[in-house]
Amino acid sequence: MNALTGTGTLLRLGLRRDRVMIPIWVLVLASFPITTLSSYQGLYKTQAERADFIAGVNGNATQLAFYGEAHSASLGGLTAWRMTTLGVTLLAIMTLMLVVRHTRAEEEEGRLELVGSGVVDRHAPLTAALLVAVVANAALALLAALSLAGQGLAGAFAFGLAWFAGGFFFAGVAAVAAQVTENSRAARGITVAVIGLAFAIRAVGDSSEGAGWLTWLSPIGWSEHVQAFAGNRFWVLAVPLVLGAALMASAYGLIGRRDHGAGLVPSRPGPATAAPALRSPLALAWRLQRGSLIAWVTGFAAYGVILGTMADGVRDLVGDSEGTQDIVTRLGGASDLVDAYLAAMVGLLAGIASIYGVQAAMRLRTEETAQRAEPVLATGIGRVRWACSHLAIALAGTLAMLLGAGLMIGLAHGAATGDLGGEVADELGAVLVQVPAVWLVTAIAVALFGLAPRFSVGAAWGLAGTFLLIGQLGPLLEVSQAVMDLSPFTHVPKLPGGTVTATPLAALLAIMVVLIGAGLYGFRRRDIAT
Repeated sequence: MNALTGTGTLLRLGLRRDRVMIPIWVLVLASFPITTLSSYQGLYKTQAERADFIAGVNGNATQLAFYGEAHSASLGGLTAWRMTTLGVTLLAIMTLMLVVRHTRAEEEEGRLELVGSGVVDRHAPLTAALLVAVVANAALALLAALSLAGQGLAGAFAFGLAWFAGGFFFAGVAAVAAQVTENSRAARGITVAVIGLAFAIRAVGDSSEGAGWLTWLSPIGWSEHVQAFAGNRFWVLAVPLVLGAALMASAYGLIGRRDHGAGLVPSRPGPATAAPALRSPLALAWRLQRGSLIAWVTGFAAYGVILGTMADGVRDLVGDSEGTQDIVTRLGGASDLVDAYLAAMVGLLAGIASIYGVQAAMRLRTEETAQRAEPVLATGIGRVRWACSHLAIALAGTLAMLLGAGLMIGLAHGAATGDLGGEVADELGAVLVQVPAVWLVTAIAVALFGLAPRFSVGAAWGLAGTFLLIGQLGPLLEVSQAVMDLSPFTHVPKLPGGTVTATPLAALLAIMVVLIGAGLYGFRRRDIAT
């Protein structure tokens, strides 16, 4: 055998396994640039209006920290400013999920050992995983570039290549992480930490006077320095591409330095007997999901501080642009600009929190297919009790995330306005009314797990992404109310600034209970690992 024997077969297998997830990621993310362009086209019709907006952006430290510096007042330049750093961050997350899924996760669950017993070289799984990630990144970058081609081919392809190069680099990071650790959770944690550090370094560099050089130390900052639709500096792409290739080569070198199933850094052996606090299914679920939940809660709290800090400057940033005021009002549903902005951001946070709810609920399916559920269920613990332990983490986790974000938004905004108690109460109320919609999305995932387990992962993620897309793009594109009503987030009050109606909240909670009951009933009746 040569070093790549079996790669083609594993590549086809990987693309087939991700035939639902990859198209969803690609289509959803590729829609962001063109919808952003369309919104700016309606908001700022003249070059002078766009120049005034950019002047406000580049003078606002919070905007610079979040999106980076705007380099051009053209429509393409505004789109690149808004979507480059955000897009590269999302591509990095997509890439790490793909690479770790087809390398360390497969090895951890024992499937690579079965595959390796055939005519497959040991390097083939890593090669196939990287090719799956590269294909997904290339398809996404190409679609994004083509959607912006009307603003100038050079700028459009600079934008698309900046996205691709960022994803390519983080594919190398994920490949190395998969060799260092013994389990997929740690590999994902390492890669997410690198992404977070890269974003933080870039944010400090962009928002701090005299610290611009820091952005050259950030992989996300490299994509920003391409300056699509402004400088179109294609030479900057060599940095992430060369370093990404070096990381991938290092990953290949590390394969030969470890045993199959092991990592370069061995895991510490646990105690021979479990502590009393770990002798229940809920304690086990907490032990398995605590790292992810703590990271999500911390991220939401940090994002809440940013949103609360930005709120007081929304009026200055929007200025006299009636189009921007109209968009913010449509998203937030309030007449007051600051209230509408905060309501829109809380709605976005709720949509993102539902992603965690699906992730935590789908841990049931992961434990089941990895055959870790069977030993637990072979004891005196029943199926429903075991499933409810992970469901409790999902529901309590989303609530904790939203409460943390609401508290931080209220504290940050209240400190700026001098009404600390009032703002905290308003923002906590704003996030609490979103909870039934978030829980309903989690309940859908549980129902799919119990009633249609083979399709549960793809369908749950697809529906969560669809609801998020409808909530964020529906008001901007003025889609029909019938389509908007498909999302549970359409039916919650928009606070602060709106009025609270109990009927839709009660209806969402009732549907949630029915779906959870159906999912638990289906799981109790069906075979394990079907």
